[in-house]
Amino acid sequence: MSQGSRIDSPTAPTIGELEAKYSLYCKAMRLLIKEGRSLEEVSRTVCWSRLEQLHACLPSRYKEPDYLFVVLRRDLA
Repeated sequence: MSQGSRIDSPTAPTIGELEAKYSLYCKAMRLLIKEGRSLEEVSRTVCWSRLEQLHACLPSRYKEPDYLFVVLRRDLA
């Protein structure tokens, strides 16, 4: 019983789900920065893509991930 046309990937989160987990994504980014990860490394993570999605949908409410990276890195210095 093959289902070759079926894709077994999780569905994309809704904006509500993304907003509910915003602090979690920021915490993940903060931990990556504490580990000494570069902007390039952090930009390939799930938390980065979720933050990008939030900014793209609600730019007046959520900052760009690269801005958050700079602010968090400065705060941790």
